[in-house]
Amino acid sequence: MSGASIFCSDVPGRVFGNYYVNEYVPIEYNQVDCTALRELAYRFMEVANDPRQQENKKNWKCLNDLKVCRPLVWHNEVCWHEMNVDDELTLTTSSTFTRRIESELRRQLYLWKHMPGDMVIEPVIYSPAIVENTGIGVEVLEDTAVTDENNTIVSHHFIPQIQSIEDINRIITPKVSFMKKQSDDTKQAYEDVLGGVIPVQMRGFPGFWFAPWDDIVTLMGVENALINLYDEPELMYRLIDRLIGVYIEALTQYENLGVIATNNSNFRIGSGAYGYSSELPAGDTLNMKCSDIWGAAAAQILTSASPQMHEEFAITYEKKWLERFKLSYYGCCEALDKKIDILRSIKNLRKISISPWADCGNAASQIGRDYVISLKPSPAVLADVSFDLDSARDLLKKSLDSVKGCNVEIIIKDISTVRYYPQRLWDWVKMASELVLEY
Repeated sequence: MSGASIFCSDVPGRVFGNYYVNEYVPIEYNQVDCTALRELAYRFMEVANDPRQQENKKNWKCLNDLKVCRPLVWHNEVCWHEMNVDDELTLTTSSTFTRRIESELRRQLYLWKHMPGDMVIEPVIYSPAIVENTGIGVEVLEDTAVTDENNTIVSHHFIPQIQSIEDINRIITPKVSFMKKQSDDTKQAYEDVLGGVIPVQMRGFPGFWFAPWDDIVTLMGVENALINLYDEPELMYRLIDRLIGVYIEALTQYENLGVIATNNSNFRIGSGAYGYSSELPAGDTLNMKCSDIWGAAAAQILTSASPQMHEEFAITYEKKWLERFKLSYYGCCEALDKKIDILRSIKNLRKISISPWADCGNAASQIGRDYVISLKPSPAVLADVSFDLDSARDLLKKSLDSVKGCNVEIIIKDISTVRYYPQRLWDWVKMASELVLEY
């Protein structure tokens, strides 16, 4: 049998390099696997057909359309290696193919049971459109430091690959290929394994994680990148221009191949939450145009750069990408509360990330109801030696008070550890879900 990897629905993809391809892996399964997966599938469909899904979807659409709506609560980037309770996440099937499907089903059921917030589960499972990408010609070289061998979050030290203008010539446009036969075979295997319990749709790429400054850091190193903004501005102009040119050329290939999917769905937009919006077409899981979906961008390393420098070295170039889309999301961990004015130059901007390092009140006073505030409470409260839920509630309430009257999504994310006490996260989401009812 032949096959491919499951599409991981909560991870936006990068356009180039080997960061994001739907890999081809052998499809291997047996009758025992099918029985186990179908049992999970029945439970999944029961949850997916819960009337609360439609209510939650309606609320997300209301929020993203900038209509009056209470703050909505979501979670992402969970430390799954610390979450298993009573074997709810223990995988029992036999192959890479089946275990990826099983993991997706088990995680969705787990989230809904323990910390639903305002999450949405659609009554469908997606079979990936298999895509290959040749990369940009420059590999990331790094050393890593690991504190927990079970945790995928590690420290990185990047070995500079781009040190001169001449080095930029090493960056090439990737070739993107759609592997139709493998994609069709994979969809058929999904249908066979799940036995018609869950509808299966082939899905391409519902959006891309676009953060060229992340790539500059990996190719140049953090200190070099920041120093070169002052010492070697011409190098940085040419590097960001080349990277964004490559991104756009690759994006055009994805679009022409018909492997872009709608993200007017329960798909994460940028570093934010769902993309449901009445301003976008209902869409399909293949053959979408960029002009019908959300785009996103971020320049996290420039958090300490002045607004003028951020605009000069990032937004001026990022707009070439963002304005190919219908709506856009900006930011991730960078503090943007002092940069709202320059963000307003992005014509289709709809959501702005307000990270733990930003001043919520300052951001809210400038944003008002013009955009959605994508509020990111600090996950550090979950990682301390002891967990004080009352203090966590006070912190969140203070933030919510400062953004009252705005359109707000609350996302607890970047959760690298809960010290192996998953109940901390359950309790935090429950607390937040109750608190927002007061707003």
